[in-house]
Amino acid sequence: MAKRFCCPECFDDRALRDQLFPSLDPSHGTCDFCGTTETQLVEPSRLANYFELLINVYEPSDDGGSLVEWMKDDWLLFSHQRMDVAHAKELLGEILDDGQIVRRGFVPSASYISEGLAQWDKLRDEMMYGNRWFLNVAIDEERLRRLLEMLIAKNLPEQWYRARIRIDEEAFPIAQMGAPPKRRSSHGRANPAGIPYLYLGSLPETAVAEIRPHTGESACVADFRIPQIQAVDLRNPRKLVSPFILTDASEIGQLRADLPFLERLGNELTRPVQPAGAAIDYIPSQYLCEFIKKSGFDGVVYRSSVSDGINLALFNPAQAVGGDVMLYNVTKVSVHVAEDNAAAHA
Repeated sequence: MAKRFCCPECFDDRALRDQLFPSLDPSHGTCDFCGTTETQLVEPSRLANYFELLINVYEPSDDGGSLVEWMKDDWLLFSHQRMDVAHAKELLGEILDDGQIVRRGFVPSASYISEGLAQWDKLRDEMMYGNRWFLNVAIDEERLRRLLEMLIAKNLPEQWYRARIRIDEEAFPIAQMGAPPKRRSSHGRANPAGIPYLYLGSLPETAVAEIRPHTGESACVADFRIPQIQAVDLRNPRKLVSPFILTDASEIGQLRADLPFLERLGNELTRPVQPAGAAIDYIPSQYLCEFIKKSGFDGVVYRSSVSDGINLALFNPAQAVGGDVMLYNVTKVSVHVAEDNAAAHA
């Protein structure tokens, strides 16, 4: 049988793509498994050590899912459109040189647990309704810092946008399109009152949507150029972390256990908040951003809950260089509703 070669796109894991494949002296061409052209290629068997380490965090079980299903769910591996479960099993079987192990059932090992999510819920409740400044509940800050270091944003756009509703006939000058003055800085999703951050969207439409305009209003949209910054990306932690940067099965198992905690932190920055309750409801995300800032990062990237595109909260607004201001007319605002089943059946 002719040798077959796989590529980083088969797995869609950034550590495999950026670090491991280049270190294996790959050839280049068309992948035999996912069909990607002009890509790095290695024989599947050369990835055996990395995947053997990963499968050590799962245990055989007749009632469990396949290794491929767990890898898809836990690490979002094999996410190329051509890598369905059947094709992924074929590739994993070649990597491990074992066509049977990919057909057996497995479950995650019970040896690895995380207290992060439970502690966050307790801390969140205390800072919102118990103590604000001198907290009794503590989370493992060193562990959280290490986890955040795995979520460094890559390839961020250099140009970002901020919007303000126009209040008279003239557009705001660029000098008035940055972060508000300290004394006028109210509670934000990332910033406490009095500590201004610069909130930016990756697209003009994203920036406008974030200010919740009404149909018929006009928005001033300024572009800002952001130099190289180090920001934490909380949009999709499960996609950004990679088990392949770790060299010990116990570290991989612990990382897997911590992933729901990281996802919860990302949700803190995107969950809808009513203006009347913002002063309290924003406290957990403000605490998180303060911790990220204290850990030496320049900002945090998060999903927009009202539009396509992404958002950036920049801790030091002076890092942004203002450009031009354009006017946009809001021609339509969409509203999507869903029945609250819990309330309907109460």
